Amino acid sequence: MIELDGVRRLLAPRRPMTLVDRVLEVVPGERIVAVKAVTGNEPWYARMPEDTPAEQLAYPPGLLIESWGQAAGILADLSHERPKGVLLLAGAADVEFHRPVLPGVLLKHRVRLVRFVRELVGFEGEILVDGEAVASIGQLTMAYRSDDVLRQSGPTGARSLPQESFADSRS
Repeated sequence: MIELDGVRRLLAPRRPMTLVDRVLEVVPGERIVAVKAVTGNEPWYARMPEDTPAEQLAYPPGLLIESWGQAAGILADLSHERPKGVLLLAGAADVEFHRPVLPGVLLKHRVRLVRFVRELVGFEGEILVDGEAVASIGQLTMAYRSDDVLRQSGPTGARSLPQESFADSRS
């Protein structure tokens, strides 16, 4: 088990963007189970009026994917010798949100490492609340990028991936 202090050492994002509270289980090169408590005190709820009905306080889907992706990043870093640089989201496919996530629940992220090819990493998995899937991630690809490459990419950060794509490497 990796507690919050260890999670913070492993993740680049800092508060308020550290969206993994604890790692319950990890098998490097295979899978990770991590949790994140969703509370009504999070910064994304600060601008909502006090009388907003609870059913309208759904956790933003982008933050669900970010939280799950942070668990995936921990798995990647613990699975192989880490390439130099920052791990960035390269793409996602077959992502489904099954129901809204409201404050007061514990998200359980189950992530499976599918492929690690040079600086590209592929994952799949789901997000559970009380044992029920609230989101499914069919494929999420992340890429390590060095600080030098990121500085060269210009103000938009746009830069193409290497010629050998993740999809081409699956066999």
